[in-house]
Amino acid sequence: MAENQKTATLSLDGTTYELPVLSPSAGPDVLDIRKLYGQADVFTYDPGFTSTASCESKITYIDGDKGELLYRGYPIDQLAEKSHYLEVCYLLLYGELPTRAQMEDFEYRITRHTMIHEQIHNFFRGFRRDSHPMATMVGVVGAMSAFYHDSLDINDPWQREVASMRLIAKLPTIAAMAYKYSIGQPFVYPRNDLSYAENFLNMCFSVPAEPYKVEPALAKAMDRIFTLHADHEQNASTSTVRLAGSSGANPFACIAAGIACLWGPAHGGANQACLEMLREIGSVDKIPEYIKRAKDKDDPFRLMGFGHRVYKNFDPRAKVMKESADEVLDLLGIHDNPTLQVAKELEKIALEDEYFVSKKLYPNVDFYSGIILEAMGFPTSMFTPIFALSRTVGWISQWKEMIEDPTNKIGRPRQLYTGATFRDYVDVEKR
Repeated sequence: MAENQKTATLSLDGTTYELPVLSPSAGPDVLDIRKLYGQADVFTYDPGFTSTASCESKITYIDGDKGELLYRGYPIDQLAEKSHYLEVCYLLLYGELPTRAQMEDFEYRITRHTMIHEQIHNFFRGFRRDSHPMATMVGVVGAMSAFYHDSLDINDPWQREVASMRLIAKLPTIAAMAYKYSIGQPFVYPRNDLSYAENFLNMCFSVPAEPYKVEPALAKAMDRIFTLHADHEQNASTSTVRLAGSSGANPFACIAAGIACLWGPAHGGANQACLEMLREIGSVDKIPEYIKRAKDKDDPFRLMGFGHRVYKNFDPRAKVMKESADEVLDLLGIHDNPTLQVAKELEKIALEDEYFVSKKLYPNVDFYSGIILEAMGFPTSMFTPIFALSRTVGWISQWKEMIEDPTNKIGRPRQLYTGATFRDYVDVEKR
């Protein structure tokens, strides 16, 4: 142990153990308990891993008390205002903002990987038309490993690079195809002359029967949604990707696992749940009733889209998303929509009501993103798939970082066992 190494002391059954204290570049110090089991024959207990650092990472930092989100050190509001999604992808993947030449090369590679193998179209037709698009995406992304055999070797840096390009490029195509399949319309192939966000909107909303022009303001709002959701530290789906990757699973299987985890209403499905709640409330005059229910500890009703597991202050992404929501709604002339009116009034109450302010239950990113996506014409079933394609670059960046970490080992959480102890088997006739 280094001479100036900070330590913490643990006393257990009369024996003292010195635990190294690791200091990060930002955030709280971390107790290193890697040798605790071997030395003291004890585990630590942390349901949900809310106080446990599962890895070392240089990608994303969140300060929940300050309401701060940094990608590789850059504040999310600056990136949302001044950058664009593919530049953010480069930043997350490689650690630095690209030069102009690097950016052009990266955009060229992504743009020319957007098509999927033609045989993959058959996978979609195996699903029922009323399948949730997330079910389709989990299956199709997992099946990519059956088609792209030249990018499955996780020990080959070049194959990891190719797999990364393919996933970032093809997820919008797969998500758009899942949407088109669910509404019975023909698939629309990607176009190399469109930007990442424009391409996705075109694949979702154009039809062969007539020309479709992507509105620049909508493409900008879509690009912001992608950027704001690109990564979010060690959340449930990212941890799932890392855990799957720790076993040596191929990248397509790992990302499919992340998509499956994201599907949960407490994670990626939160914006869908929020919009469904707004529709349940239905009209502004019913808001007081639901506010009263939200304040009642004995009522199971919860206001979705308010507060955050990590942020104990305003969600930094929400401010940017609110600006986009106002721009999109003004552009589309949507002002008398009942759901929107309920959302606006709820937002006003949450920012002024002492109950919400004292508990710091501010509108979060899910509250505004659902409003934007509905205004664009997406059904609620597409909200989580859009989240998934946005988060793909974050999952890949975290997966690559884990693979390249020399201390990486297969994940193996422990447990606090409370079941039966040793019992002898009893023959069925004697039970």
